[in-house]
Formats: sequence, structure tokens, C-alpha cells
Amino acid sequence: MSLRRLLHASAFAAATLCASLPAAAETVRFAFLELDRNPAYDDKRTFFRTLSQPFGSPVVGAEVALREARFVGQALKLEFALERAKGADAAALIAEAKRLQATGVRYFLVDAPGAVVAELAKATRGSEMVLFNVSAADDALRQAQCQPHLFHTLPNHAMQSDAMAQYLVSRKWRSVLLLEGPLADDKLISAAFENSARRLGIKIVDKRQFVLSNDPRQREQGNVALLTAGKDYDAIFVADSDGEFARGVPYRTVLPRPVVGAEGLVAEAWHWVWERHGAPQLTSRMVKQGGRHPGSGDWAAWIAVKAVVESVVRTNNAPFAQQVAYLAGDEITIDGFKGNKLGFRPWDRQLRQPILLATHNAVVERAPIQGFLHQTNNMDTLGFDQRDSQCKP
Repeated sequence: MSLRRLLHASAFAAATLCASLPAAAETVRFAFLELDRNPAYDDKRTFFRTLSQPFGSPVVGAEVALREARFVGQALKLEFALERAKGADAAALIAEAKRLQATGVRYFLVDAPGAVVAELAKATRGSEMVLFNVSAADDALRQAQCQPHLFHTLPNHAMQSDAMAQYLVSRKWRSVLLLEGPLADDKLISAAFENSARRLGIKIVDKRQFVLSNDPRQREQGNVALLTAGKDYDAIFVADSDGEFARGVPYRTVLPRPVVGAEGLVAEAWHWVWERHGAPQLTSRMVKQGGRHPGSGDWAAWIAVKAVVESVVRTNNAPFAQQVAYLAGDEITIDGFKGNKLGFRPWDRQLRQPILLATHNAVVERAPIQGFLHQTNNMDTLGFDQRDSQCKP
């Protein structure tokens, strides 16, 4: 065979081989932004975990969602990848977000306190990216500090307090003693519950400040018996973002009354004992991935990834703007294993979702509770309805 024929045959064989090989899969990339040191996941806090505290970093939920997405990706010749990026403060996370966005990352899960999330969202406004807040419940992020590219999969304080208030009303426990802690986050939780109480006709018989301290001069301010004496009430709401004081309130009150809020009965996005709508299967996958029970943050990270995967699939991996439009639109249907079709509110980008009212090992009720109705969507009885929204993105 001549050299010319040999070269022609080799080229033809190479072209045939390339044509027979599967095309390289396109990758949809996620980033998980977190602080270097988040006190919420300190070993001591997770060991003595109260009902209002997470078990650990919610990256577990994102990792589970990525594993689930592999099957969908294979059918569409897509791959889904997750990269973790850490920073000491908001400025560092902003730098990481911009660096990753320049390399093609468009979807970011943010695990940080509300102030950091607000600063990050403000600094990246107008960028081609979507931020998912998976751990900050601050109402302000859904109100005055909202941004058009900032989505929220964790329920906010208003949603949690509305769910709890609905339950109290359904049980005819309409008079409540409010115990409020000294931290800024305690004040936010307390204010949210006071707003829910006004809307649903709950009477707050008294609001008392507590302080958890070893200082003998402040001993009375941490005495549960003194704090719960002198008034009659149906229940006690404890606004304690840290949870350390709240865990000592049940069974120490002067009157035999239920404790709710930060301890006793809590309002959460997810609970590991939720048994309906296929929830045990999701919980078992998260336990296998993280080696611990999953909590609200894990679910929030999981549903954020799942929402993006749904948008990518339904738009046939359309350009980014179309994916975001579908993500924020009315047509999206996300199964969160809580029994309702889930989607984002157009006015503040908060994920509509049921809230689980639970003890340490049982889900007592799911809100919105029967009888609490809304003109368009009963899940909008939880949190800020459009008429209550201060969000002007």
C-alpha cells in the first residue's frame, strides 16, 4: 500500500473512531460558600445540640442531591459538580464567588450568617449567578435586604413563628408568656413571634428578658422559676437563638405548661423522624452521606440543588437566563418530600414549603394547619404574603 493510501486509511479510521465515541458531557457546576469557622458547627454545640440548632454543615444535603442527579445527567449527557469554597468573612466569600463565577460557576449555595449573606448578595447584584441562602433565617433578607438573584430555601423566622402560632391557636392556647434572650438574633425571633401573635389573635401576657450567665448579680435573670412566675398562660415561647438557656426550661416552669420556640416544640424545615411522602428514604441517604441525622439546613441545601437540576432538565439545559426564569416561575414543580408542590415566591424568592412542628423525636403537626386558608395558596399563610412584602429588588 502506498504511503498516500496508508495515510488516508489511518485518517478515515481515526474519524470513524471519534464519531463512535460518546460526546463529552457538559458540566453544570455548583459552589458551596461557607465560613472558615462557623460557631454554629462547633463540636460542643453539636454534641449538646438543642432542637433549634443544626447537627452539622448542610453541605451533606447538597452532596446527596448531586448523587441523585447523576441518573438524570446520564440521560441528558450532563454532569453536575460541586466545589466547596471557604472564607474568613464576607469580603473573602465575595472574592471566592467572583473567582468561581469567572470560571463558569453560576449556582452558589451560601452557608453563612444573615449579615454575611446580605453583604455577599449586595456585592454580586447584577452578576450572572444565583445565590441560594441555605442557613440564614433572618426576615430582613426577604424584606429590605432582598436581591433579585438571592433565593431562600430555608424558612425564615416569620414562617416558623406563623407555623407555631397556627398550632397554638388550633390547640386553643391563646395566651403565651414570651421569654426573650439578650442576643440580636433572639430579638429577631421574638419580634417575628410577636407579629404572628398579633395576626392570629394570640395574647402575649408578658415578655421577660433572660440572661444565661455565671455572674451572681444576674442569677435571677436566668432563674426559670422566677421568670415563669406571677402570671397565668397557656404556653411559653422561648426566643433563644443559641438554645443553651432554652434546653433548661421544660419541666422547670412554675406552671405545668408546654414550652415552644427554641425547645420543647420547634418549627423546622426538616426533621429526621418525618415519615410521610417518601421522607425516610431521603433521610437514610443523608444519614449514609453525613453519618448523622439531617436537619433543616441539610434539607435546604438538598432542595436548592434539586431545584436547579429541575430547571436544567425542564429547559433542556437552556441558556442561563432561561434557567433562572424557569426557576423563579410558576411552572416549576419541586418535590420536597413534604407533600406539597414547591416553588419560589416571585416577590421575595422565598421557597414556599410546609413547616414541621416537632419534638426531639416526633413530628407533631405540619403547617399550614387545616383551617388556615389563603386566597391563592395556603402555604402563603406562612411568612410574608405579597401584600406584606417590603422587597423591592
